[in-house]
Amino acid sequence: MKDWKKRTKAVHAGTRRSQYGEVSEAIFLTQGFVYPSAEAAEARFENLGEDEFIYARYGNPTVRMFEDRMSALMDYEDAFACSSGMSAVSGALMALLKAGDHVVSSRALFGSCLYVLEDILARFGVNITLVDGTDNAAWDAAIGPDTTLVFLESISNPTLEVVDLRHVCKVAHKVGALVLVDDAMATPIHSYAADCGADIAIVSTTKHVDGQGRMLGGIITGSRHLIRGPIETYMKHTGGAMNPFTAWTHLKGLETLDLRVAQQSVTTMAIATALDGHPKISAVRYPTHSAHPQHALARAQSASGGTVLALEVAGGKDACFKFLNGLELFTISNNFADAKSIVTHPATTTHQRLPQDQKDLLGISGGLVRLSTGLEDAGDLIDDLLAALDVI
Repeated sequence: MKDWKKRTKAVHAGTRRSQYGEVSEAIFLTQGFVYPSAEAAEARFENLGEDEFIYARYGNPTVRMFEDRMSALMDYEDAFACSSGMSAVSGALMALLKAGDHVVSSRALFGSCLYVLEDILARFGVNITLVDGTDNAAWDAAIGPDTTLVFLESISNPTLEVVDLRHVCKVAHKVGALVLVDDAMATPIHSYAADCGADIAIVSTTKHVDGQGRMLGGIITGSRHLIRGPIETYMKHTGGAMNPFTAWTHLKGLETLDLRVAQQSVTTMAIATALDGHPKISAVRYPTHSAHPQHALARAQSASGGTVLALEVAGGKDACFKFLNGLELFTISNNFADAKSIVTHPATTTHQRLPQDQKDLLGISGGLVRLSTGLEDAGDLIDDLLAALDVI
């Protein structure tokens, strides 16, 4: 399997078949499992085997198939599937940290991630240092002998800043710190977390893997030592595991993941090119497009910038709202990485609760739009965007 390409891994990795030899993976909708004897139950609780299960909160055959497939796709040894992307982020952080530990994180984070760091972890005595993730010198200065863990988004949400992940991993590992990457924007297909040396990569499988607006999910990928050690222990006792129906739906989503992400990425680049230089757009931010200030770094780390871009609409919030309301094909929502194209106004939705000074620091202005490209025809989407800009 190690020689398979990602598209093949996404279809076949981790497959388990029952005695019936089904083609499509089976859904094991059960909360518990039966033991042939009292002795067998005792033995399983003492030493759980590779393909043995006790309780759905601890593990399930369908969920395990999904975990194995995702770890293969992300180039990690193992994975733990969670009920949502934020369950994965908060669970991994809580499992690996304790009072007195020091975390260094990029400041450009999804609002819920900032809440977990600054409100929850800080409340329990974890020391948090936020840095400009685009500044290697800032990472160098903040990461020290007391640093336990480094957390970042490989591509930030919603401003699409790019972190020099290989540099951060090198600095963190020098002092023995773990590197945990939120990889949602990079996509599982174009993820470079493992290649750059990150210890753990987390993906909201709601995005891309499901990719069709149906299921919440998340996955923590990493070494077997970390996944089946502190992370599994924490997650199984706190109840953040994925349910088997979601895992089965995600397995079906993985079969077309590469095809969908590849097309969406091509379309997103086409949109960025079409809108770059438009008089009513003051900035276009797509990681691998030449208009992005870090496009050289983005191209060095990945062949694609993903399926999301950010636009700065000239004229601020009022002009931005006219633009959003003038769209027909793009749906106003707060998700991204769906088969349907979506637009989001972060300042008033996903990042609304951030104080204004933090919004200003992160570049989340009234004119910022996060645009998630779906599977529609690229020409139709571009026409829709241009027509909406004419409304302003």
